[in-house]
Amino acid sequence: MHKDRDEPMTRSPLTILLAGPRGFCAGVDRAIEIVEKALEEHGPPVYVRHEIVHNRHVVDALRAKGAVFVDEVEEVPDDVLVVFSAHGVPKRVPAEARARNLLYADATCPLVSKVHREVERHHAAGRQVILVGHQGHPEVEGTMGQVPDEAVVLVESTEDVDGLEVADAANLAFATQTTLSVADTASIVERLKERFPHIEGPKREDICYATTNRQQAVAEVAARADAVLVVGAPNSSNSQRLVEVAKQSGCPKAWLIETAAQIDWSWLDGVRTLGLTAGASAPEILVQGVVEACRERYEVEAEEVTLTTENVIFRAPPVPTRRAS
Repeated sequence: MHKDRDEPMTRSPLTILLAGPRGFCAGVDRAIEIVEKALEEHGPPVYVRHEIVHNRHVVDALRAKGAVFVDEVEEVPDDVLVVFSAHGVPKRVPAEARARNLLYADATCPLVSKVHREVERHHAAGRQVILVGHQGHPEVEGTMGQVPDEAVVLVESTEDVDGLEVADAANLAFATQTTLSVADTASIVERLKERFPHIEGPKREDICYATTNRQQAVAEVAARADAVLVVGAPNSSNSQRLVEVAKQSGCPKAWLIETAAQIDWSWLDGVRTLGLTAGASAPEILVQGVVEACRERYEVEAEEVTLTTENVIFRAPPVPTRRAS
């Protein structure tokens, strides 16, 4: 007996483990709020140096409201407000804005600013600073730009540490990018301390609470999942690290996607349990978009796997007002 042609096919079951915490952190919330406040109080256009956070959905939404994203302050016209991104900027950037008498708002995450102050303090004390981070990342460029050129040496691996040559091994300090892999950074710091026993480090770890929490949460779901999807941008360091942590936690099938449209459904062939998380600059609407896309193909059961609840809030500063003409 043949099934009626109109009878729906039985869909395979799929359990989605939603990692928690995931998505926006306090620093991202604050940065977006600063741009939105600037648009509300000044009206468009409001200029933003670099992407305010690393997420195309967020950037496009702010662009639709009147934000204009540029690479450098020199592209900003006179008599408008410019916002600096959450990743932080070298000191030369606000100096350029002041030299042009531009109004500016600094959306640097307070936890990134903490690293900036550490690097300045060590430099003022005469220490050479070793920064653990990724070459070319805006946060690294901003941190290194707090002090004169050559005052900070960047390392990305234990191999880099092994090859380090320093002027005075007894007069060193280290700091780290806030969005690194917790495990990988621990290995690099351990090697630094082995080579340079007198090196000074931060009083509190530089890797931010949100990065740590999201890595711990994705490790938890990856241990139970057949595959993991991380929602985030390819230029987002913390999102890339989530993919790495998932693989290191026993789930080699892990991919980074910006939206549900980027899912290659062949990835999920034979998958019964899917881990799902999002980087700190990815909005929850994109995560739910992945869940809904899965519901169109599978019989989905979603389960929240929450390791901790975040209650950190960074208040946005007042937006500068226009000067009297």
